[in-house]
Formats: sequence, C-alpha cells, structure tokens
Amino acid sequence: MEITNNDAIAIHSLIEHQLAAFKKDDAQGAFAFASLGIKAQFGTPENFMQMVKTSYPAVYRPRSVFFEKITTIQGNITQPVLLLAPDGVPLRALYFLEKQPDNAWRINGCFLVSVEAKEI
Repeated sequence: MEITNNDAIAIHSLIEHQLAAFKKDDAQGAFAFASLGIKAQFGTPENFMQMVKTSYPAVYRPRSVFFEKITTIQGNITQPVLLLAPDGVPLRALYFLEKQPDNAWRINGCFLVSVEAKEI
C-alpha cells in the first residue's frame, strides 16, 4: 500500500491526538482512535485506558515524542515513534495502523521496543 503525504499527516495527527487524550486521562477520546479490532478486544474505553496506563507508561505519559519515517513491518503500515518514558528510558513505539471502512486511519496496535533494537 502506498502512503501519501496526506496519509502521513493524518497518521501523525491521529497518534498526537491519542497521546493528548492519554495526557488528559480522556479514556473515551483515546479509545476513539483505536481500530474496530482493538475496540472489540477491550470492550470499553475504561478497560483500554487501564491497559495503557499499566502496560504502556511511555505511551500514557511520554516526556518527549519524535516521529520517524512511516514504514511497513510484516505487511502492516507502521509509524515508529521515539518516546522518552516517564523514567527517562528511550523507547521506540511501533504503531500499527489500519484504514477503516470509512477510509479513516485508526491505531491497530502498538509495540514498544528498546531503541537499540534493530528494525525487523
């Protein structure tokens, strides 16, 4: 799948808006940016927020955020984002993105890897 400049802008905006929702503890807002599959997996915005707060503190409260070049990993459109975790540890968040039936981009998963980790 070819990613256009407009796609890249939409993807950056999507992730930035979700990070802003986490910062405000806006579970409903953060959940709105998740794909249908993620929504089905967690069921409620509160379940989703609790999982992020517990398992992804670097995403929940990053000290800094830096977008890298969009790539494809194992067939998934992926936006790598460098995050500085609350404890000061740099991490790379790999956001998997999915175009929904209405053509809107949504987040279909996020994996954290150490910055030293090589690309897949």
